[in-house]
Amino acid sequence: MKRASQFRLKLPVYGSSYYIKKALKLEAALARKPKALRIEMIGDGEIPADIALLMRSILMQRSPDTKIVTDARSSLQGGSVLVWLLGDQRIIRSDARVFFKRNPLADEDPVEVYAGLGEAEQKYKDSYSSVDPEDADYARVLQLINEFLPVNEFAGRVVNVSVLRDFGLVENERVDNFLATAFSKSERVTAFT
Repeated sequence: MKRASQFRLKLPVYGSSYYIKKALKLEAALARKPKALRIEMIGDGEIPADIALLMRSILMQRSPDTKIVTDARSSLQGGSVLVWLLGDQRIIRSDARVFFKRNPLADEDPVEVYAGLGEAEQKYKDSYSSVDPEDADYARVLQLINEFLPVNEFAGRVVNVSVLRDFGLVENERVDNFLATAFSKSERVTAFT
């Protein structure tokens, strides 16, 4: 019989190498195919956009038999919000808040896109161009958050737990099960990002 596991994800203010190591440990924990994995998030840091996308790809590749519970014991921001939203069941401290910045590319002039990739992605020209690859990753994080919360309305604003509850993101088992089923099917059929 498979047992439930726990995985603590501290959120330091800086330290990309910490997040890379944690992403690899998350992948190893999921490779053991536990029945459930609880990701406990604590601290006032923010998961960098690229690492949040990496963690998303790891979570999307997990066994369909593994249930993910994300437990935010602190307020969340940016990429950390995306990782928290990916839980089949989401828990958040009652007085915690969620925050994500506006899309850094929203005010940019249109940038040439790569041909043949399906979805248009910002093209990185050089280190002197106005488009930063980190900004493009953050824009992708916002696009994925938008599957759960209306980014245009909430970006740049502090979102409290009552709003998350109104959107069925906490304390709503029916919506949790629906989202887990919908996203696991669509992501497992197509290549993950």
